[in-house]
Parts: sequence; C-alpha cells; structure tokens
Amino acid sequence: MLKDFKEFALKGNILDLALGVVIGGAFSKIVTSLVNDLIMPMLGILIGGVNFTNLKFVVHPATAGTLELSIKYGLFIQAIIDFLIIAFSLFIFIKALSSFKQKEIKKIITLEPSNQELLLTEIRDLLKEK
Repeated sequence: MLKDFKEFALKGNILDLALGVVIGGAFSKIVTSLVNDLIMPMLGILIGGVNFTNLKFVVHPATAGTLELSIKYGLFIQAIIDFLIIAFSLFIFIKALSSFKQKEIKKIITLEPSNQELLLTEIRDLLKEK
C-alpha cells in the first residue's frame, strides 16, 4: 500500500498540482496586497477620501455588555476586486496557453513526411502504375 501511494504521489500530475497550489497561494497574496495597499487607497482618494476597510453598515451598535454587530461591505468590495483580478489573470494565462497548444497542434499536423514515408509513397505509386 505504501508503494502504491508513493507511485501515486510522485506522478507528474500530482507534483504539478501541488506546485500550482503553492504558486497560486503566493499569487493570491500579491494580488491581495495590490488591492489593499495600492488600488483601494487610490480609489478611496478618487471618490473623496474614503477608506474602504472602514465601510460598514452597523446593525447593532456596541453597548457596555455587547460588541458591535456590523456588515463590513468595504472588505467585501475589496474581496470582489481581488477575485476579479485573479480571474482575469487566469483567463489571460489560459488563453495564452491555449493559443500555444493550438500552434503546437498545427505544427504537428503540418509536418512534412519523412524520407522513409516519401520513398514508400513512391514505391506505392509505382506499384499502382504496373
């Protein structure tokens, strides 16, 4: 059982998937920082000095014995922008990868026959003529 698991875990697809998850996590942190530290402050300045992390709808204000209950829609807007940037980046990456694969497929399809195939074709054509 351990041997079977080792074979499964060391297959190329599993390692590629693990690498993709690690890189995806790092990319997500970069995009989150981009949105939180660059895009949202600039957007806040453009719309009148609004800090999106403080945007919230207070459902129940804090009292002496309870905490404030609020809906933090500013953080939700930041998460949506994160998602849109990551989704657009993945779309561009997949589009480029697909284009590259199509070029490879066309290259494979349009390969010229080898010398051996050419000779066999000539022999076949000569045999047809006789």
